[in-house]
Amino acid sequence: QVQLVESGGGLVQPGGSLRLSCAASGFILDYYAIGWFRQAPGKEREGVSCLSNSDGSTYYADSVKGRFTISRDNAKNTVYLQMNSLKPEDTAVYYCATDPTCTVVRATPDNWVFGSWGQGTQVTVSS
Repeated sequence: QVQLVESGGGLVQPGGSLRLSCAASGFILDYYAIGWFRQAPGKEREGVSCLSNSDGSTYYADSVKGRFTISRDNAKNTVYLQMNSLKPEDTAVYYCATDPTCTVVRATPDNWVFGSWGQGTQVTVSS
């Protein structure tokens, strides 16, 4: 059974950090480009980051560039999203997905092409 499970969300103060995990089961994560996107209440989905499987290239939305880092641990079959200097506007449910061409950072949400995605993890940035 192919499955992605996000974890690591929580409540953090502005300026704080969180590390989100995207664990895969049923397939080898290293064979796939993995994207992260988020959705805040009442707002459209927003692409956050993507890690290519072909050459390891990383991509980030302008809103998170310099603050978020995407990485992969093949031994744990997990992709991470390290989030630093968090802001209240980062509050959202964060999802990971298999995204063969990193559409999550190249296209509008209506044109995203995902294989599988998880159930999401809530991130709340508030004092």
